[in-house]
Amino acid sequence: MSAVDYRAEARADKAAVAEQRRQDAAAAEQRRAARQLADDERAARLAAQQAADKARRKEEKASWRREKLTPQNVYRTGTLGLVVASGLASLPAQVMHFVEISPMLLPLPLALEGAAWVMAAGVAFADARQLAARVRWMLRAFVVAAAGFAAWINYGYGSHLDGLTPAQQTTAGVGLAAVTLLGPLLFEIRQWVSTLAADEDETPDARARRRHARLRRRHHRAVARTAGRLLSAAPVDSLTEEDAWARAWEIEQGADEPGMTPDLVARRVTRTAAYQAAEHTTRNSKKKGWFGRNRSTPDLHETPDPAPVEAESAEEIAPAAAPAVVEPVDGAAVVNLPKPVPAGFLKSTLDLKPVTSRPSRPARALAAESTRPARRVTHRVPDSARTRRPTRTLDQLLAEARTKTADWSTADLTAEAIRRELGTGAARARQLRDTLHAERSATAARAGEAA
Repeated sequence: MSAVDYRAEARADKAAVAEQRRQDAAAAEQRRAARQLADDERAARLAAQQAADKARRKEEKASWRREKLTPQNVYRTGTLGLVVASGLASLPAQVMHFVEISPMLLPLPLALEGAAWVMAAGVAFADARQLAARVRWMLRAFVVAAAGFAAWINYGYGSHLDGLTPAQQTTAGVGLAAVTLLGPLLFEIRQWVSTLAADEDETPDARARRRHARLRRRHHRAVARTAGRLLSAAPVDSLTEEDAWARAWEIEQGADEPGMTPDLVARRVTRTAAYQAAEHTTRNSKKKGWFGRNRSTPDLHETPDPAPVEAESAEEIAPAAAPAVVEPVDGAAVVNLPKPVPAGFLKSTLDLKPVTSRPSRPARALAAESTRPARRVTHRVPDSARTRRPTRTLDQLLAEARTKTADWSTADLTAEAIRRELGTGAARARQLRDTLHAERSATAARAGEAA
């Protein structure tokens, strides 16, 4: 091998070694960069996890504060704290007062203070179970009695402390008495507020039903008592409250529809009849000719003799009113005034102001002669168009009944027969029947005595 070739191979070997080193260095750099990237990613993940954990802990603390530090919880917890502070402030004075009297009286202040708080807890228990109001007020009376006696003891102890001026003694006594009463008072207010809050937490439907039941019991006490008796008499769950109320309403008011009474039914029937009469009058008033006044077709009667058409007077235009009827009752005269006649909206009525009379012009047309008979009324005649029968008094009816039933037997003398014979009402017929029976019995008795 020549020297030239040897040198070329040496240079090639050196170049290959240098390339290999360069590649090894590049590979090492890549591995270092990969490790650095992995370390950076791991650090980033750890930082993100730590930040997430910190945010989570912060959110948990905020959530705890939102749940625990609500106005409701703060009020409830703060009230309990004040109650405990009140008990701790008032109990030592009572203990020292009774111990100074005798060490044997040491359990007395504990029992006195404990009785007040146990009775206060009993009020809360009664509210939770919705017991009768008298039970809660009885427990409140015990609380007031125990707390008042403890306050009186503390006031006497504080107002007689040694080493104080009279003003300071009075202040100490009033303060101890006030702090003794403050605990039960705050606890009772807390319980009252809790009860109101529980009522407000109800659904609107539940509150509406409760309010409706309270109003219904207050407005209809007799029906409520009857419904309660029906529910207590029926087996359990066999009768609902609404069914019991409907039955009680029918028993007490005599109407099968709750809310209706016989008086309301009568008023509805009367006003419905008046409304129908007004509607009938309004419909008839719309049937108006070119020259005639408002009339209904059945009111038009055909006259056999032709007569000139004359202007109608005010007496003809005004609706006929029934005459007044005077009824003597026990020597006094009772005047039955005629009922007002409903007038239609378009029906002509009397003018309220005087109208100047105008000369009537001669009629230019005569009514056509007709051989057909007069048409009869084909509809129900309204009450305003009927001729009212004179009202007979009970004495008049009795005299007429005596005359017409003189030859009747006692068996035939019934209310229905008298009603048909005299054309009167059922109530009057029963009165007449009883009177006639009594008269006949009295006559028979006198005849027996004479015999």
